[in-house]
Amino acid sequence: MKLRACVAAVALLLSASPAFADPISVDDIVALTEAQVGDDAIVAKIHSSGAHFDLSTQQMIELRKRGVSPAVLAAMVGSKVDAQSVMSPDSPDPMLPHPLGVYFLGQDTSGPRMLKIEPTAASQTKTGGAFGFAMTGGLAPMSLKIVIPGPNAKLRANSNGAFYFFVGEGSAATPVGNSFLGSSFLVTSPNDFALVRFEKKKDKREAKVGKVNLGGAQTGVMDKDRLPFTYDAVRPGVYKIHVSAELKPGEYGFLYLIPGTGTSGAAGARIFDFGVD
Repeated sequence: MKLRACVAAVALLLSASPAFADPISVDDIVALTEAQVGDDAIVAKIHSSGAHFDLSTQQMIELRKRGVSPAVLAAMVGSKVDAQSVMSPDSPDPMLPHPLGVYFLGQDTSGPRMLKIEPTAASQTKTGGAFGFAMTGGLAPMSLKIVIPGPNAKLRANSNGAFYFFVGEGSAATPVGNSFLGSSFLVTSPNDFALVRFEKKKDKREAKVGKVNLGGAQTGVMDKDRLPFTYDAVRPGVYKIHVSAELKPGEYGFLYLIPGTGTSGAAGARIFDFGVD
């Protein structure tokens, strides 16, 4: 009988290629244990089969009574943690890990899903009101604008959809260099961004990011040009954005300027652009 069980257990370990193997079950674990296959082989089978166990305390006690070793039980419990930590690029659940970035919670024929907004770099900067600035000796302000190519953003959002920032759990002293902005940037929360509306031109979009007058230069998006938003921390490093007013049809973007670079920071701006139809 024991020989037969051992043969069956070995057959279970060797059966089917990993691409087509069914996840190992609790009964399989018990059978392999009774056949004295060994902890290392059973744990390897758990990992290779992609099984995920959600064991109650009572189930763990019963399995232990049936001879399942602590090492195998630990692998079974750990399989659930592994399942929860699998990176998902488009799951609508913000509690699951996602690649760092800015997302819009949209919907298609398959249901709700996270749509990642890829950053666009400013293609150039330009000034506005330079003539008035010169004629008044700097009394009339001259605006600084960033320009991004194309009249429309690729991603289209609805006016009442939700945005999410996955910024990771870095601190202000630690660049999120492996994130969605690169090693030149520090990102700690959505406070590092401004939501702006772009003025649509024939083949480009423009937004004000500073001004110059007799008193000097100011960089960054002026308060009157910002669209207010609030946010909630869903979990550490993940924030849900609430835009305060309904977004009218047009072109928008979450804008990040390189800090501490003066007016030149506009040239390195990163814009997570989207449109509302």
